[in-house]
Amino acid sequence: MSPQDKHGPIPEKQEQLDPLRDSGADAYLTTNTGTRLHDTDNSLSAGERGPTLMEDFHFREKITHFDHERIPERVVHARGAGAYGHFRPYESMAEWTKADFLQDPDRSTPVFVRFSTVAGSRGSADTVRDVRGFATKFYTREGNYDLVGNNMPVFFIQDAIKFPDFVHAVKPEPDNEIPQAQSAHDTFWDFVSLQPESMHMVLWTMSDRALPRSYRMMQGFGVHTFRFMDARGKGTFVKFHWRPLLGVHSLVWDECQKIGGQDPDFNRRDLWEAIEAGDFPEWELGVQLVDEKDEFSFDFDLLDATKIIPEEIVPVRPVGRMTLDRNPDNFFAETEQIAFHTAHVVPGIDFTNDPLLQGRNFSYLDTQLIRLGGPNFQQLPVNRPVAPVHNNQRDGYGQHRIHPDRTAYAPNSLSGGCPGVATADTGAYVHFQERVDGVKIRKRSDSFHDHYSQATLFWNSMADWEKDHIVAAYRFELGKVDTVAIRERTIEQLNHIDNVLASRVAEGLGLTPPAGPAIPNHGRTSPALSMAQGQGGSVVTRKVAILVADGVSEADVAALRDTLTAAGAVPEVLAPRAGEVRAAGDGTVVAVDRALTTMASTLYDGVVVPGGEESVRTLAALGRAVHYVSEAFAHAKSIAAVGAGVELLRSLRLPGVRLAGDGDGVVDDHGVVTAGSGAGPTEVAQTFTEVLAYHRHWDRDVDAVPA
Repeated sequence: MSPQDKHGPIPEKQEQLDPLRDSGADAYLTTNTGTRLHDTDNSLSAGERGPTLMEDFHFREKITHFDHERIPERVVHARGAGAYGHFRPYESMAEWTKADFLQDPDRSTPVFVRFSTVAGSRGSADTVRDVRGFATKFYTREGNYDLVGNNMPVFFIQDAIKFPDFVHAVKPEPDNEIPQAQSAHDTFWDFVSLQPESMHMVLWTMSDRALPRSYRMMQGFGVHTFRFMDARGKGTFVKFHWRPLLGVHSLVWDECQKIGGQDPDFNRRDLWEAIEAGDFPEWELGVQLVDEKDEFSFDFDLLDATKIIPEEIVPVRPVGRMTLDRNPDNFFAETEQIAFHTAHVVPGIDFTNDPLLQGRNFSYLDTQLIRLGGPNFQQLPVNRPVAPVHNNQRDGYGQHRIHPDRTAYAPNSLSGGCPGVATADTGAYVHFQERVDGVKIRKRSDSFHDHYSQATLFWNSMADWEKDHIVAAYRFELGKVDTVAIRERTIEQLNHIDNVLASRVAEGLGLTPPAGPAIPNHGRTSPALSMAQGQGGSVVTRKVAILVADGVSEADVAALRDTLTAAGAVPEVLAPRAGEVRAAGDGTVVAVDRALTTMASTLYDGVVVPGGEESVRTLAALGRAVHYVSEAFAHAKSIAAVGAGVELLRSLRLPGVRLAGDGDGVVDDHGVVTAGSGAGPTEVAQTFTEVLAYHRHWDRDVDAVPA
């Protein structure tokens, strides 16, 4: 039997970490050398009012350690959150790869996943408009494999030599360190408007993909084309996809800006609380496979990281499932110190000549050396493989291993030639064999020169509401750009993607729309690119605010809460004060989870107003309570009201929405669920639960809603 803890069977990685966990429970306070202390509140001094003495070794050790606690944050992906879990393949992938962790559906592989924003510092907010990192470390029996991706399948540049330029452009401007974690400023748009290869990725970041509702509702992509290799040495091109089982869902921009102040840790908190509650997030791993002989069968280059392989051309094949089921015990020791590297590969997975990937293979190792203090960062517990490690690397800062061997070189005879090299048959990593030749040159292949057709494909594939959000994003971002020439140049670039897009953005900026398209729109679409494809789904872990006050109908609250909880949603009762409120009628009480003033509608997926005339009168007189409903409506969220609660909604004059009359049953209109005398709270709760599963209701007219 495997060891057990509160999370169930302990995988190999947790067994490895357990001896290193140090809670300090039932222990004496000591120095770092183990000497017990009798006082840690007062420095050693010459008399009660005298100077502090240099011989106070406890003070010096304590303050010196504190002074050195911070390490350099990541240049990009500084702000993140992570969790442990496991991955299990559906079936053997031996036809394409010999990677051991992709062979046996009866064996799981431990993983650690770190999600992150890209541009902001470690102290920035979660809900900024940005790419999200999605990095997975597989602790396999053959060594660690790192799949270091993002929540978007393409990138801003084709060649890694441009990465410093891109990051310098998107980071806060150097003269005043403003703005933080935002691309809405001159230097970013100056760079991308001069860099046509960025147009596809910029379009993705102006879409709602850059505003994920939750890390648990976010896709992941390997971005690059990698190579599988089977036991015979045959190669197959591969692109990796992570698909969340909860569906792909996003916030809206107004909501993101508000959450940035109301709860800067919104996505971090969401991930942590879901795992603590046992609602373990899951993703399906899929692959797109391309035979080596088909490398040049597309109208784009497989080595170009600014391009996708449309799923209609090469479908995504599901190959396994990942579940995250354990939060870290210490953020710094685990989430902050974990070190990912695109060149951490295992037998059966190899690189291609993608110039962005080739540069990452150098850069990721280099950055860990400065960030984690030297070459021994792989010995940190969270980075340590579960596979045995034996080599001739020695010494350096932070060396934890005690090497008793006399030799540290190969070949040797004094240690019997050990550690000895392996063969492919005994598990050695062997690179894919391909002929490589050419003259030394600084030049992109002509096959990398189409910078617009896939951006047009993305635009064409969007639903109308997605296009509206993209246009609004461009208007917001470019509206923050002071230099008019940069705005005008960006419009010129957009006109190469689509004339309607360019014209709509130009009109919002007060610029002259282009007279006609720079390139005719090819008209092609890829439905898989639209988030509208997955708007229906599960209500599991969806948060719902139930607004109450004294005099609320206890039966309504109970029906709503019980129905939502049974469906897996997370209802919370909010009132003008914490504690409890008096129910209507017999004077029983209703427990309150949180005070209205400590939360906001932006932190919930839906809002419900139960009946009870006194309760509704109180809420209607509270601007904050009314704002919950109107703001939720403006953000396209699901709303419901029962009994007297319908009158609160009626007073808001929600545009284009029919509310239930006295003789009606349940009425669902534009995601607003109400009921007349012909239906009770249970029926409302059931319909609301179905409506909540659609995430948002984009067909509403919200322009006139003050929220």
